[in-house]
Amino acid sequence: VLHEGKIAEMKTGEGKTLSIALTAYLNALDEKGVHVVTVNDYLAKRDCLNMGQIFNFLGLKAGYINNDQDDYERKKNYACDITYATNSELGFDYLRDNMKFSSGERVQRSHNFSIVDEIDSCLIDEARTPLVISGAAEDKTDKYLSVDNLIKQLLKTDYEIDEKDKNILLTNKGIDNVEKIFSNAGILKNNNFYDPENLELVHHVNQALRANHLFGKGKDYIVKDGMLKIIDELTGRILEGRRYGDGLHQALEAKEKIDIQAENQTLASITYQNYFKLYKKISGCTGTASTEAEEFYEIYSLLVVSIPTNKKMIRKDWNDQIYRTEVEKNKAIVSKVFECNKKGQPILMFTSSINKSEEYSKLLKNKGIAHTVLNAKNHEKEAEIIANAGKFNSVIITTSISGRGVDIQLGGKKESIPFEELTKDKEKIKSLGGLFVIGTERMESRRVDNQARGRSGRQGDEGNSIFYVSLEDDLMRIFGAESMNNILQKLGLKDGESIDHPWINKALERAQQKV
Repeated sequence: VLHEGKIAEMKTGEGKTLSIALTAYLNALDEKGVHVVTVNDYLAKRDCLNMGQIFNFLGLKAGYINNDQDDYERKKNYACDITYATNSELGFDYLRDNMKFSSGERVQRSHNFSIVDEIDSCLIDEARTPLVISGAAEDKTDKYLSVDNLIKQLLKTDYEIDEKDKNILLTNKGIDNVEKIFSNAGILKNNNFYDPENLELVHHVNQALRANHLFGKGKDYIVKDGMLKIIDELTGRILEGRRYGDGLHQALEAKEKIDIQAENQTLASITYQNYFKLYKKISGCTGTASTEAEEFYEIYSLLVVSIPTNKKMIRKDWNDQIYRTEVEKNKAIVSKVFECNKKGQPILMFTSSINKSEEYSKLLKNKGIAHTVLNAKNHEKEAEIIANAGKFNSVIITTSISGRGVDIQLGGKKESIPFEELTKDKEKIKSLGGLFVIGTERMESRRVDNQARGRSGRQGDEGNSIFYVSLEDDLMRIFGAESMNNILQKLGLKDGESIDHPWINKALERAQQKV
């Protein structure tokens, strides 16, 4: 399937890494190079070192590209028969190569064949994400600081927030207030906010309002070592070196009172969609492609082939539990974790952001439940934490950082435990129902939810998954709370009561499709 340039839909633990390696070997024999695209730097290095032993034995060379490599190392690794790298490293190297003065300075070879792991994330979710290389522009640091201070004087009635489109609009009253505040500060020209001479100010005010009311610390970004770093909403990982464009990053830096980096102007740009169209042949695999089969064919002429599992899937996916309020929902989640943990069943809890993962950590601590938190703040320990996720009594709270490219084995990782002990523990955990995946809310993408579910029930193992939803969750609040609230009112739900029904799951799917 992969060799023919199609997408293989394979469930977790069904041997994606090995299937990719075999296809890469076959296509590398013509010495034109093969690029294997992974979700992050850690997986690029891990898969290259693991599979590289097979390639070396068969007479081929494998290399990997990481964020901290210089041009010499990159050129050497691209010259290998098979190169493992993330989509962003490949895209940025292509842009940098196009800015080089001579062909000898370029690091990449021709774009022959690409195998993309988790292809839906790369070619659908991030398809239109632009990769941008920029250079320094005029320094407007003082303006960002003064605008950020002044807009804090505005009242809630001065603007309307559109969470769906991440936009914010001033009301007529708000425009009057802006004119008054900025005139007093001596910044406004001609006493008219929308005067042509104030165009730059209008832009600064809009970005400052968005930074203060639509982007949250611990959800959209974190501040680490005095730098504002973006968090990928789909993977929960820090996007190193990436900055918001159009002055938004500077507005956020002003909001967080950290050093403001000078605004940049674009020197080169390409989207993932256009970059991957450079390859003569492209294929890939993922656990969740059939939901987007039509889009794959329309945009990239790629067919999706569903590969049956080696052993029958016996994981139990429970209906979503819907609660009125977040407080009721959180109570139910903690109660469920306590119930499973009491008997030693391993639990993996998925949250939508760093802030939420820390909130649930506090709730579990108050209940005396020992647990580990894995998010973008401590992602360096990811391999070690996930190795223990299937162990007896394990409780891990995570963001979508653990949703892709992660293989959880019941009883723990083979290398870390004696075989007899591992077998005994595995059977014990199976009798308890296997790994229990608990989703603390529905994500905006149904595929992210399916990826979370896929961490449990690998290779015919026992497993359970359930999602808890409240009408106060972002997805419900923005896209579907009114109709759902009417239904809950008609049913006359009491405090702490939940509803679960297949129809509710369908309504949630519709809300996710709207996104």
